[in-house]
Amino acid sequence: MSSEWISRLWLLQLAFTMAVLAVLLLRRPCRRWLGAERSFQLWMLPPLAMLVSQLPHAITHTAAPPTLVHIVATAGGAFPAMPQATMSSDWRTAVVAAWLAGMVAVGLLGWFVQSRYWHRLRNATPASGPSRWPVLFAAEPELGPALVGAWRPRIILPADFKTRYDECEQALILAHEEAHARRRDGLWSLCAVVVVAVCWPHTLAWLGWRLFRLDQELACDAAVMRDHHGLRRRYAQAMLKTLSAASALPVGCAWSPRHPLTERIAMLKEKPSLTRHRIGGYVVAFCASTLAGMVYAATPAVPEGKGVAPNHYGLSIDVAYNGGAPETHFAQCLKPGQYVTVNGSATGVAAWNGRFTVVPAEGGQLEVQGDLSGGTLEEPVHPKVRGQPGQTATIEVGEVHHGDVKSNHSIRLDVTARLGC
Repeated sequence: MSSEWISRLWLLQLAFTMAVLAVLLLRRPCRRWLGAERSFQLWMLPPLAMLVSQLPHAITHTAAPPTLVHIVATAGGAFPAMPQATMSSDWRTAVVAAWLAGMVAVGLLGWFVQSRYWHRLRNATPASGPSRWPVLFAAEPELGPALVGAWRPRIILPADFKTRYDECEQALILAHEEAHARRRDGLWSLCAVVVVAVCWPHTLAWLGWRLFRLDQELACDAAVMRDHHGLRRRYAQAMLKTLSAASALPVGCAWSPRHPLTERIAMLKEKPSLTRHRIGGYVVAFCASTLAGMVYAATPAVPEGKGVAPNHYGLSIDVAYNGGAPETHFAQCLKPGQYVTVNGSATGVAAWNGRFTVVPAEGGQLEVQGDLSGGTLEEPVHPKVRGQPGQTATIEVGEVHHGDVKSNHSIRLDVTARLGC
């Protein structure tokens, strides 16, 4: 399981890296030629690439490796197969645990910052107006303007909103926050927090977070100016009067010092034509489909035996006594967790009983686990053998003397596990 988690996390990181590098390469040219709104839409590429990297591929058929026989045999009893790569399994488990701990830590940090902001709004008062979204007046002048929340966003205005801004500036600030709400920027911010939490060890995750918030504000400014292009100077004056929050709001959009005002004011002069805006939609869609195809093609296909656990396993058991040829043959179709019972006896070998099941193992292997008692065994044994689907493994218990067949008093089980029946 640890190996599978490591593999999936590694694919996530590769897909995320490829997507973020593509965004960093394209965002400025796209903003210059197609507008800030289309440039911001490029940030859908990282979560899209990460999602595509986890999509299942068709199962590929690989050539069966040479038959590998595991012999679990000594005179007087059977020993379980040697544990495979215990040290390796331990470090994989430690890496997965550290990764999950980091994700939880980032999530808790975001929750704490968000909760602290909401706590400061406990004395906020609702405002009346024509806005489609709830508008609250904060009790402090340092809070707002901002949009808070993802599913049910609220517009937060500072306590001195009506005295700090004139009527025209008030309308523009409210239009800015409504544009955030209309564009679902709170939901975009939540998605960005999730991506950062998943990729928290990656330097590009934190750089991308900062640039994402900047592009988000530039896109919102562009949306406002598309409807109020003649009020660029008044809009810039409103920006200069707005106080910056101490830190970026995780789920929401606050005026933060991470949004350089000089760059935002300079972008107010840009007004891409409607034709460029429409072309930009096709360009972004092309980039998204191309990157998704590249990530999917680069993701390795699942070899046969490493896909989703089947509904049934096939188990064949050939039983031989005293070093001779197999005398008894069992074949059973098992559900996951189901056991098959076998038993028998022979000359020199008292009656014995056993039961076996098949479980998936690392690397696409199948493990046959058994319980044996009776025969020449003084006490029950619990052998385990592991191999690729379709390979035969051997369990041999009892008194084994390979040089003297007459002295053999043993039970040999040739077990073969397969995917499906």
